Amino acid sequence: MFALYIVLLLVCASVFVNGWTDAPNAIATVISTRVLSPKAAIILAAIFNLLGVFMMGTAVANTTANIVTIGTGRDALITLAAAQLSIVIWAVSAWRFGIPTSESHALIAGLMGAGISFKGIEAFNWEEFKLVLIGLGVASILGFIAGFFTTKVIALLFRRANRRKSNTFFSWGQIASAALMAFNHGAQDGQKFMGVFALALTVGGIFPFSDNLIIPAWVKLLIAALMAVGTSIGGLRIIKTMGMDMVKLEKYQGFAAEIGASACMMGATFFGIPLSTTNAKGTAIMGAGAARRFSDVNWGIVKEMLIAWILTFPGCLALGYVMAKLFNFIF
Repeated sequence: MFALYIVLLLVCASVFVNGWTDAPNAIATVISTRVLSPKAAIILAAIFNLLGVFMMGTAVANTTANIVTIGTGRDALITLAAAQLSIVIWAVSAWRFGIPTSESHALIAGLMGAGISFKGIEAFNWEEFKLVLIGLGVASILGFIAGFFTTKVIALLFRRANRRKSNTFFSWGQIASAALMAFNHGAQDGQKFMGVFALALTVGGIFPFSDNLIIPAWVKLLIAALMAVGTSIGGLRIIKTMGMDMVKLEKYQGFAAEIGASACMMGATFFGIPLSTTNAKGTAIMGAGAARRFSDVNWGIVKEMLIAWILTFPGCLALGYVMAKLFNFIF
């Protein structure tokens, strides 16, 4: 039972770090364009993260939980503990440099590395992993395309509009689109972590095994609350990188980036495809900036982000493997 408590504590730490380093992506543009204050944006994110967790089912949670075969008992708990610790180490290290990382990919890679340490390559569920690769393509490629073309269409439609009136329109539009982004973040990242939390309770003998995870309301509420607290404490550094340093956005561009990223995320959630909020929102912001002028995008920061994103999978896979071996030796 003590081992289960440790795993649940590490899952909570991972969720907190997700709120600290990943959830701010959802509200970065609405703060950078000065539509909302950081405090108001965080409250908005907390409310709609919670709604996303509660209202969008458990398809993504089940996909995440089935990425690797972890079995039951001691080995399963060590696998989960190692994966969660690898997320915390990786995300906090990147946060110190203000670099947004994907906790979704960190979670999946950590689970894969820890699973390999016990069962080798046979631990992989390749059918579920295909969904992860699809999600990577959707977030990285379609996110940019959606942000780019949504910005172009808006600029065309509003080219003769009164600037003051259009700014007022897009200010309200950004509040709505930021709420939609936060909702989708809850539906994606909230589901992933509540899936791992419920999986820990299952392999720990608290919940019965079933084809679909049992996720009670209190687990959903806990995950959403931890994300909100994490965002309020450490989110501003990531917000600065994503919403201010990478591209200086106009209000209509911020709206376009949020709508484009939200469309990608909502479609992925519907099909149970794990998607990275960081990748979807980050590439949509790049697309929105490039739609106006390619020189508007700080490609030096983009390069740093891309390197961090590319290294997340092998880095967290290796961390998960090493941590699982270490825990297996100690315990």
